[in-house]
Amino acid sequence: MTLPMKNKPEKIRSGQLFFSQTWNFLNVYLVKQAGRSQATAESYRDSLTIFKNYLVGELGKSISTFQFSDCTKECIYNFREYLLANGSQPSTVNVRVAAIRAYLNYASDMDISIQSVALAVSQISPCKTIKKEKPVLSEDALAAILSAPPDTKFGVRDRAILILLYDTAVRVSELLNIRLCDVAMESKYPNIFITGKGNKERTIQLTAKAAGHLKEYMRVYHSNSSKEAYLFSTTIKGVADRMSVGNVQRIIKKYAALVSEAGISIPDSVHCHMFRRTRATNLYQDGIAIELVSTVLGHARTDTTKNYYAKQSVEQLRGAMESVPTPIPDEAAMWEGSEDEMARICGLR
Repeated sequence: MTLPMKNKPEKIRSGQLFFSQTWNFLNVYLVKQAGRSQATAESYRDSLTIFKNYLVGELGKSISTFQFSDCTKECIYNFREYLLANGSQPSTVNVRVAAIRAYLNYASDMDISIQSVALAVSQISPCKTIKKEKPVLSEDALAAILSAPPDTKFGVRDRAILILLYDTAVRVSELLNIRLCDVAMESKYPNIFITGKGNKERTIQLTAKAAGHLKEYMRVYHSNSSKEAYLFSTTIKGVADRMSVGNVQRIIKKYAALVSEAGISIPDSVHCHMFRRTRATNLYQDGIAIELVSTVLGHARTDTTKNYYAKQSVEQLRGAMESVPTPIPDEAAMWEGSEDEMARICGLR
């Protein structure tokens, strides 16, 4: 087997060492063969690194001797308890264990003798998580944030970013990956071509208002730009490059603070993804079919949209309950006279 030597792995004497196949799993299999995103590969790398640090730092083991057969259900249960005791959320712990499970499945495909280990770990049930209601922006808060940027050059840019985050419901990473060649403003129906999570492609239609703001932004910032230029960029030492997520978050934080100072109720922490969730919720509560909302968000499964984005309003729930009448007879009045007469008899005015 091989380990990294510069960019190439060098030989390990035993393929039974637990970490003997992580290099190929992370650098070859996940991205090049399984088609997973680089972000997923990095998340798995983090999880396996944390597991390694636990084995070495907490248990005093060496990765040069820790074998696949040592990775028992008890070992993973103990690792899970260690993470929880040190402040990791159940959802994060589930991600860590899922990475180990995926790695063991890969290794067992390479070596049948590891299948019993992979099977045992696959039987570990996820930590139970309490789903917290994730906040969305109220109609007043959303309107206030979108109108907060001033009528300056930077204000034109900031407003375009905020409006596109909400109107298109794109992920912030998707927004920042848009190049001018992806934007079709002269089309009958203005739209943006998006390359999303897992390199999935979709086309997002723009509303007339969003298209108008984007057109103004492009007039101010991109009148002579190359078609390959990023839609949103920052210039450092004369070199323009894609804007960072941190910059977008700072823009949102600035205007959220202004809105809060103006006395408008707003969630404690407003972030990029909240615009996406708010848009999905608003679409769904306005009667848009969940399948269409899922398509807008770029989800492969409607379950994801239902569970994490589209929440029913009180009006929707009441409407559903009242749409089918309950077969209960009307309550018969126990007093046949007038309300006023009954009140008088009861000593009331």
